Amino acid sequence: MLRYLVDPANTITTCGIIFSALSLYLALAGFPDLSVAAALWAVLADHLDGVVAARTKDRDADIAKMGKSLDGFGDIIYGAVLPAVIVIQISEASLVALITSVAILAAGAIRLSYFANFGKTADGSFVGVPLSYDVPILALLFLVRPLLPDNTFVWVVNAVFLLLALAHVSSVRIPSPNAAMYTAISIFAVATSATLASRSL
Repeated sequence: MLRYLVDPANTITTCGIIFSALSLYLALAGFPDLSVAAALWAVLADHLDGVVAARTKDRDADIAKMGKSLDGFGDIIYGAVLPAVIVIQISEASLVALITSVAILAAGAIRLSYFANFGKTADGSFVGVPLSYDVPILALLFLVRPLLPDNTFVWVVNAVFLLLALAHVSSVRIPSPNAAMYTAISIFAVATSATLASRSL
């Protein structure tokens, strides 16, 4: 079983899952800024594994199949479970947070199930907003958190993620990222992760 991880892309995917686990630990330990900072590295891993997989020559079909499944589990962890946990934590387990977290998890599972069965559209676009948008949006919200009263910040996060849950299962078409987009996401993730981590250390 573990031999399927001895593949560059699958190794990167596994590292992303490890960062997600670290992020979950930090969220539950009461360090939301550090949690989001760690989650951004899971986002980086998710983008990088696909690039590496596409450039790996003569990749074994079974390894690719394992990688696709592993990637889906990684996506649900950092794209749905983690945001739900952070929303619950910052909202102090309120009723609104329960509604938001249920919406995020349900939408995430539906979105990934649809993608696993039907993939992209004929023009290469995604149907529904991908889960990979969640953590960067959460990071943006945490960047502006010092500018907002605590109660306002909590309500804004819940409202944004309720809208995101709807966007995940909508019929909106989202173009696949190009090289410039991947570069921008990588720079944003590294810079924002460093900024959020510096606030807590």
